[in-house]
Amino acid sequence: MSNAEPNALDAGAQYYPTQLGIYDEMYATDNKAFPYWERFMASLEAMGSEKLELRRREAQRLLRENGVTYNVYGDSQSLTRPWMLDPVPLLISSEEWTIIEAGLKQRAELLNLIFKDIYGQQQLLKKGLLPVELIFGHEGFLRPCVDELQDRQRCLTIYSANLARDPKGRMWVLDDRTQAPSGSGYALENRTVMTRVLPDILRETKVLRLSGFFKALHKGLVDIAPHNKEDPRIVVLTPGPLNETYFEHAYLAAHLGLTLVQGGDLTVRDGRLWLKSLSGLQLVDVILRRVDDSFCDPLEFRSNSQLGVAGLLEVVRRGNVAIANPLGSSILENPGLLAFLPRLARHFLNEELRLPSVATWWCGQRRERDFVLQNLDNLVIKPINRSFGNHTVFAGGLSSEEKNRLRERILAKPHLFIGQEQVGFSTLPAFVDQRIEPRNAVLRNFVVASDDQYVVMPGGLTRIARQKDDFIVSNQAGGISKDTWVLASEPEKPVSLWNQPKRNQLIDAIIEPLTSRAADNLFWVGRHLERIETSARLMRTVLVKLRETLEQKDPLDTDCLAILLPSLTQVTGTYPGFVKCEPNFLTSPETELLAVTKNSERKGTLTANIQAFVQAAFSIRDLWSQDTWRCVDSIQRRWQQRIINNDINVEQLQHHLDELITGIVAFSGLTSESMTREAAWLMLDSGRRLERALGLIALLRSTVVLQNDDALQNQVLESVLVSTDSLTIYQRRYRSFIQLPMVLELLLLDETHPRSVAYQLNRLSMHIGALPRGNDKNHLSEEERLILKAYTNLRLSDALELTLPNKNKGIYSNLDTLLSNTATLLWRIAEVIAEAYFSHSQTSQLMMLKTGEDDL
Repeated sequence: MSNAEPNALDAGAQYYPTQLGIYDEMYATDNKAFPYWERFMASLEAMGSEKLELRRREAQRLLRENGVTYNVYGDSQSLTRPWMLDPVPLLISSEEWTIIEAGLKQRAELLNLIFKDIYGQQQLLKKGLLPVELIFGHEGFLRPCVDELQDRQRCLTIYSANLARDPKGRMWVLDDRTQAPSGSGYALENRTVMTRVLPDILRETKVLRLSGFFKALHKGLVDIAPHNKEDPRIVVLTPGPLNETYFEHAYLAAHLGLTLVQGGDLTVRDGRLWLKSLSGLQLVDVILRRVDDSFCDPLEFRSNSQLGVAGLLEVVRRGNVAIANPLGSSILENPGLLAFLPRLARHFLNEELRLPSVATWWCGQRRERDFVLQNLDNLVIKPINRSFGNHTVFAGGLSSEEKNRLRERILAKPHLFIGQEQVGFSTLPAFVDQRIEPRNAVLRNFVVASDDQYVVMPGGLTRIARQKDDFIVSNQAGGISKDTWVLASEPEKPVSLWNQPKRNQLIDAIIEPLTSRAADNLFWVGRHLERIETSARLMRTVLVKLRETLEQKDPLDTDCLAILLPSLTQVTGTYPGFVKCEPNFLTSPETELLAVTKNSERKGTLTANIQAFVQAAFSIRDLWSQDTWRCVDSIQRRWQQRIINNDINVEQLQHHLDELITGIVAFSGLTSESMTREAAWLMLDSGRRLERALGLIALLRSTVVLQNDDALQNQVLESVLVSTDSLTIYQRRYRSFIQLPMVLELLLLDETHPRSVAYQLNRLSMHIGALPRGNDKNHLSEEERLILKAYTNLRLSDALELTLPNKNKGIYSNLDTLLSNTATLLWRIAEVIAEAYFSHSQTSQLMMLKTGEDDL
């Protein structure tokens, strides 16, 4: 292979710097690339490195805007890391794919038979084909699941394998994934992005489509539904938004039309599994599980788990729910099994393994243990259990003392360790720093049981190491993903996920139930959204007044600013702030204003509210349209880039607040125009109306309730109208006159004005009345009584009576009492709604982070 120094892409693929002794995916011989690679590289060379770099950036932009992330444990800077995609895919010929596909199908069939035997008759253990210690000593063997598998041909619904080539070009299986294999959603998103950034090349290369696999996945989930139900309710069980691959959980749920749930959204009643929704309990038939099996039922397995559902295994025993993959399937991820698979393939299938495993020695056997101990320097030592604290060890890099300790651990419990051959991965062209360079690669493939056979995704998720000569491809360690192109031997017909009804047949619409967890997040998305907008608008008004004060030196402006600054603290809740502060603090407010803007650790600041808004929106990622999510991403990204990452001053802040408000208005408009008026909309808009009313009440109480002379009051009233985006409509109605009663008519009592308190209460009353209720429809619910009381009190009010002065207190007492009572009722309404509709359990963040399927 060529050892020339790497050169720019424009110089041609002949300068691609392969490595001696390492197989490269592009080259058939030392100096000759495969024809399909030659054609592909010629297309890239015609494009040039600068254009390819633009395509790479476009891919990253699309991934970012689509919310494609990978959560990283222990990342102090950011929990969610952007998903990285290299624009150069892995190409696999149709001839080679036929071999890989057959090997994956065979392996899935074999593991399915092993799985059924381990939790069934256990003949493999009785005949000595599998050591008892290897199975019973593995944490994935769940004794309560023995004899509880459903009676079907293929219990193992989903299977995944990590593949790599050795220096001779042979494809090996590094490990098997059966617990809750992840990555198929990322593979689909990679393909979707590649069709945008390299559409012509992809079309000319004739790449097999992925849609057939996902149709088979949906069909496979329907097939396992109990009682042969034709239209089963299928849910995706996720540990939650802190899990590393939460994006994929939400993505697959949306793509397949499934309901995304957490353990707290489900309950067991009368031997059946139910989904807790706003409209009541909904029967669940199938679970696509993304939670580790040992966390799925605290009554049978880990008693401290908050991620699962108490009694779930009993529902499985009664045959009332199917789970993909079944509880206990993590036993097949035991790396010690790799040493026995060739013999088991001959036993079950009378065949040799078409895709061999990497050479493995289980230390529970004397001869194998002695071999491992004598060859530590050349082997990789792995514990058979993947629990926390158990790590893979490259023994050759250990000191003498560390090797002795490792030997002692192996000798103490040899059945818990294996030794594996150190495999050098093949290299693959990657676009790095506008150059084509080789990177070590691992391919993850996906298989699903559907229609009495196993179906293999024609492609997969390829991952490469970030650095040259590095073998670590894990996304946790900063690995980069690639699309995988399996070349078609003949033109392929498109496959759609949509089922076609008979001609002239109408299908009844299915209204997906809204879980209590999703309702809670929607409610808070609305509330955080309004908090951001209210704070940003008031902050912008304060900045304008501050500039006028500094430029014009008018005492009236100074007095008005002295009212607006404490109002900002009261509206945002960032106490002590400007409330009861020293006089010089009001005359030099810049430091506090920046703190209220940027400080993420302080409750009520703009940054804290934006983070809370994004977190709540991300928790229900599956409910948003792509355009809506782009709005969320834009709000977060622009604020991060312009405010958090920069050392700005007060003068620069106003422009960024304009951008923020524009983003908020765009999100509001998209949701208003794209969401159907069902339970999700009711919760989102209820949160908005409640919070807008509370924010406006706080603003009015801290400004217009105060009695001031006419000149100062006029300034304050104008600032309030500006802050509520109501000055223009006020001027149209009342021309040049500005008085408190007329301002209250507009901002407090006008039911036609979307910024008034009356409008918010009216809408909130309608939403509460439309929410699902219990069987007692003859009596008002508590929340209905509360909103009726607040709304009635407001409608019975008179603007002139509200503005009768109280000389003793220096405030408009009637107005303050009305506003105070209304706020109290609104806070109680929020509590009652939470108690009535948000009954899901609070999940441990640590469990969310550290459990749920395998690492990518």
